[in-house]
Amino acid sequence: MDDKTEKLNLKREVGLVGAVSLIGGTMIGSGIFMSPQTVLSTIGSPGASLVVWACCGLLVIMASFCYAELGTVIRESGGEYIYILKTSGPVVAFMLIFSSVLFVRPAGVAGISLSFAQYVLAPFYADCPPPLLLVKGMAAVSILVLATVNCLNVRFAMKIQVFFMVAKLLALVVIIIGGLVMLIRGHTENFENSFENTHLGLNPIGIAFYQGLWSYDGWNNLNYVTEELKRPEVNLPRAVVIAISLVTGLYLLVNVSYLTVMTPKELMSSSAVAVTWGNKVLGSWGWTMSVAAALSAFGSLNGTFFSGGRVCFVAAREGHLPDILAMAHVRRLTPSPALIFTTVVSLLVLIPGDFQSIVNFFSFTAWFFYGITLSGLVYLKIKKPELPRPYKVPIILPILVIIVAIFLVLAPILDNPQIEYLYVSLFILSGAIVYVPFIHFKLCPGLLTKLTVFLQLFLEVAPTEKNL
Repeated sequence: MDDKTEKLNLKREVGLVGAVSLIGGTMIGSGIFMSPQTVLSTIGSPGASLVVWACCGLLVIMASFCYAELGTVIRESGGEYIYILKTSGPVVAFMLIFSSVLFVRPAGVAGISLSFAQYVLAPFYADCPPPLLLVKGMAAVSILVLATVNCLNVRFAMKIQVFFMVAKLLALVVIIIGGLVMLIRGHTENFENSFENTHLGLNPIGIAFYQGLWSYDGWNNLNYVTEELKRPEVNLPRAVVIAISLVTGLYLLVNVSYLTVMTPKELMSSSAVAVTWGNKVLGSWGWTMSVAAALSAFGSLNGTFFSGGRVCFVAAREGHLPDILAMAHVRRLTPSPALIFTTVVSLLVLIPGDFQSIVNFFSFTAWFFYGITLSGLVYLKIKKPELPRPYKVPIILPILVIIVAIFLVLAPILDNPQIEYLYVSLFILSGAIVYVPFIHFKLCPGLLTKLTVFLQLFLEVAPTEKNL
């Protein structure tokens, strides 16, 4: 297309309710229905597992406050990518986008879709786990459905997010009320000697945090869509405080309910905790928990898609990915090429993936880059105090989160080295090698230009400009 053609903008369609739903609706996904048994089995005791859940919530609240300041200083979409680009430079930013686009985001989508599929199929396979091929087929269908929705209409995608947010809140409230009723009736035996058999090694603590933090993933989603948020200087901090405080409280109460109804042994042996809880408390209505968990995962998947496509979109706009990924549909104003690309890579990750491995390597990679991002906030506070900051946090807050991020990255490696972590680390570092020929020296520009023109006409998309 001619460079003189008027460029498109993504519209500011996300208000405060949509913002809260995007954070909370993505966070409350598969994790709270899938991870409690892994947290408990890894850390060893009910009391320690509740401490892990509370600490995960506190860590996420502190990190999200830091991100709220970053989002009001650097008012562009893209989350960690754009913050690292502005503070640490293009090579580190490309390492992030390389691992994010090819692994972290698709792994998140694949992991959530797998848990959605398991809960959808659970009522039909009461006595045995559903066939793996069927689970992956159902997961693939859910990815394709939500990819289509997000490509067609931003407003409709946000309405879906709000609807599923309400549905999953109702499901968690049912679990909490059921647990409180059992507590009132005197079912407290599972909390006696609640810290007995706690595993205190670096590796079990690190892995328990990985599994717990998977359930909180999505806390930073709003920073990916800052340019589509109405009044970001006001709504970004407000949405963060409302959504994350609500989710942390709900998660603690839900875990108390699980431990009230099930013994630690029952909880650890369950493949679908919410369904086991439903069968014990709701009897013949236990299947409703399977439906609720599936709806919850579906809503979380929608939020992950909505934000994940924007990461590709922003990186392409900065010249770190092919130009076609920085374009939007000329009528629908959705970043459809970036969403389609995310869909394809997610389906590829889904083929070999299993849930627990995806969670561990996802968390390892994510917290590596969260630490670098928050180092950028410390740098801005020290070197550029004059920048306008509608929202501020004390400098000690990002420093504390950086220390925890270093622990989360190093603890599992130091205590129980596994070759897989070396592979993941090499994969991240390989981004720097790819950067030199393809981004710095721009190899193969002619081939990419022809492909871009073809896809631009085929997908009916055009270049965009920043919506600041």
